[in-house]
Amino acid sequence: MIIREISVKSIISKSGIYGIKYSINPYYGCAHGCTYCYARFVHTIKGGDPREWGSFVYVKKNAINLLKREIYNIDRGSILISSVTDPYQALEKKYMITRGILTILLKRQFPVVILTKSDLILRDIDLLKRFNNLEAGLTITTLDERIKSIFEPRAPSIRSRLRALRILSQRGINTYGFIAPILPILQERELENLVLTIAEMGVQRILVDKLNLKSKNWITLQDALRDFPKPKVREFWKKLKDPSYWSRTKKLLLEISNKNKITIDFCY
Repeated sequence: MIIREISVKSIISKSGIYGIKYSINPYYGCAHGCTYCYARFVHTIKGGDPREWGSFVYVKKNAINLLKREIYNIDRGSILISSVTDPYQALEKKYMITRGILTILLKRQFPVVILTKSDLILRDIDLLKRFNNLEAGLTITTLDERIKSIFEPRAPSIRSRLRALRILSQRGINTYGFIAPILPILQERELENLVLTIAEMGVQRILVDKLNLKSKNWITLQDALRDFPKPKVREFWKKLKDPSYWSRTKKLLLEISNKNKITIDFCY
């Protein structure tokens, strides 16, 4: 893993995500190495090899000082931490940039949405519970640790993420579970159990997104699928390219939502 400290020119970006006005990414790159990660587009548009994503993390060492200035130059609006990196990946233990960012945002009570795959978020409960408008989410793509080890090789365990959601909810923090991406073939049998398990952690809602192939992540997905039976791999790609598959999956999730009175929102 290549770790490098860098200085950047700006730390707040305008967001193209519905309902989110800004995003803040404390790091460039992510150590989790998720094979499906759409965020590798920030690397490939610069000419980088998509397979390199997940092998490096650049620490934005001047992020906190930048935010102290930039926060006074923007209109009030929701801020996502983070859109193309994990704000609580392991390096955060040392650098504490995410914590510094939250401290600044808390002083002005900006609305904040957090998305992570790490239970390190629990370290910052003392800050999170002081926000008037904050939503904290953890991505849980599967309940199968074998699938997790293939597609999210260096991300924290599923069990630790579920535990983090439960603790955050118990401490009165507004929480959500993020099922993303939907992996054709690999999640279908567990989908209802996945939704119910996340709901049991006390989340206010579950957000679901489909697999996005616009960032050359099909290359790393092919690598991840190499040891699966060829018929299963062919079916994976066939369903992935079939619009009706996503319609059927969405319908199934809505049925699960209505039957169990669980709020499920969609990014597609």
